[in-house]
Amino acid sequence: MPAIWRTSAHDECASDIMSVMTQLPDSAVPPSHPEPQPPAAEPKRRRGTTILVSAVVAILAGILLSQTVTTVATPDGGAAAEAGRWWSLLPPLLAIGLALVTRQILPALFVGIWLGAWLVQGLTAPAIATSLLDSAGVYVVDAIAEPDHVMIITFTLMIGGLVGILRKNGGTDGIVRIVTRWASTPRRGQVATSTLGVAVFFDDYANTLVVGNTMRPITDRLRVSREKLAYLVDSTAAPIATLALLSTWIGFQVVLIDDAIADTDLTVNGFAVFVESLKYAFYPLLAIGLVFAVSLTGRDFGPMLHAERRARTTGEVSRKDAAVGLRPVEDELTPPDAAPRRLLNAVVPIVVLVAVTIGGLFATGEGNSPIEIVGDADPFSSLLWGALLAIIVAAVMSVGQGILTLDEVIMAWFAGVKSVLYVIIILTLAWALSQLTSELGTAEFVAGALGDTMPLFLLPAVLFVIAAAISFSTGTSWGTMGILTPLAVPVAWAVLDAQGLAAAEGHPILFASVSTILAGAVWGDHCSPISDTTVISSLASQCDVIDHVRTQLPYALFAGGVALVSGLLPVGLGLPWWAALLLSAIVVVAGLIVVGRRSDVARPEPSAATEYSR
Repeated sequence: MPAIWRTSAHDECASDIMSVMTQLPDSAVPPSHPEPQPPAAEPKRRRGTTILVSAVVAILAGILLSQTVTTVATPDGGAAAEAGRWWSLLPPLLAIGLALVTRQILPALFVGIWLGAWLVQGLTAPAIATSLLDSAGVYVVDAIAEPDHVMIITFTLMIGGLVGILRKNGGTDGIVRIVTRWASTPRRGQVATSTLGVAVFFDDYANTLVVGNTMRPITDRLRVSREKLAYLVDSTAAPIATLALLSTWIGFQVVLIDDAIADTDLTVNGFAVFVESLKYAFYPLLAIGLVFAVSLTGRDFGPMLHAERRARTTGEVSRKDAAVGLRPVEDELTPPDAAPRRLLNAVVPIVVLVAVTIGGLFATGEGNSPIEIVGDADPFSSLLWGALLAIIVAAVMSVGQGILTLDEVIMAWFAGVKSVLYVIIILTLAWALSQLTSELGTAEFVAGALGDTMPLFLLPAVLFVIAAAISFSTGTSWGTMGILTPLAVPVAWAVLDAQGLAAAEGHPILFASVSTILAGAVWGDHCSPISDTTVISSLASQCDVIDHVRTQLPYALFAGGVALVSGLLPVGLGLPWWAALLLSAIVVVAGLIVVGRRSDVARPEPSAATEYSR
């Protein structure tokens, strides 16, 4: 994920992004070298007013709250809010609310931390200032100082650097060339795009930039609409990244899970829980499955069907008045023109990463089965070792073949590191907020309130809807995971415990709850017009962002609805995961056949040998 674009997409409000994206000027620039246009004064004033009003309301609510919160004495003679009461919900709820209002996840998380620190210090007037200082000086620092957290930060930075080298040395393009040789018809072009989207699994931003820019000339020649290209790119990038065991997502997800299950009776680590939760990742699996089903059958529905028929019959791959920008999306990791695009330059480092990580897991773990060994292993050290050796191999291969100089390797590595800095910041703030909710007893309160009233079978489905709503509204899957995982996973465990199902028979519900937070976050990120991946997928495909959202939304709603009704609810009622997944896959394919219509009925599919002009 390119860092500059990730940061700007999250830190700008919806009106700013949509105004810029729908009216790109002639001087439109690549996402990795953005020159943002100054937003209109009125939206800026509205945003500032919204933030100011939110701050005033928060302060007034805090003053009122200070009169009602019960405090207990602390060992040093001070006072703190009593844990496990209703006010323990306020920090995460405030973080979620501010994220929804401002579309800015970083200040939202920090304000949640500030309120939590104020609650811990008893909500006194002097504590307003001291809690603000402690938010950064104590809780954020403590979050970074945790040894496991340091290791996962280091791994995340290193895997980002590895992705940077693989892109700069042409290795990623080597993967692309193998896939694109086969594309000779509209159907094959779509299948090739989908396959390439799965092949570039290690980072969703690298995926969108590489696949969109590479396949666009091919799909244009084959009269595949830009809307369809953007859909294929967007709907394989995040889903495959969240499913992959080795990607820029894995460290972020595993450490959130690892911290969230710390107070449960589970004897396995976060990595093992993540692996088990993949069985219940219905939406990412169905989203990818739907992409291939659409590509193979040639069937579409909704606005996408009209876009595809327009492209097939007229050769207009974009709507006439679409704002698509005037030049391709590039970035600082584009390989030199003279660099060979060799598949081995990507495959060998990735194989080293996989092999060393797997070897590390088995070397540091003990047990009678692979799952037991992985559950007992040290995943952070294993991932760190794999990333380090993969970087060394990639650097040696790049310099040894004369593709890059040592300086260029270092700059490519650093550009990759920058791409994950935003993730590190979110992760650190999420850790701090998680620690505060643990001190305040948030999970215990919610579990106590829901333990006897929440139908257990609804828990995964409810979490999916909540995660999807937050992610859609904020435009960030990472922020949604960071806010919800530390709160929802302990709550799920506590609800199971309250109903006497905290033993092994209740674990499927817990694993499904973990998975649905991640899946719901990806769904919202797919559908949101202010999502960074939505914007970058549109730009890399040279598709109007509104056209992309409008044509992709029916597909995301379809896959999400099937995941909810045919997957999560049956699993909650006791259906085995494999049966629910099979049922969901059948429903997706059958629904596409019933609802979808062939987009090429008006014209035979053109061959790759035929050149078309737009």
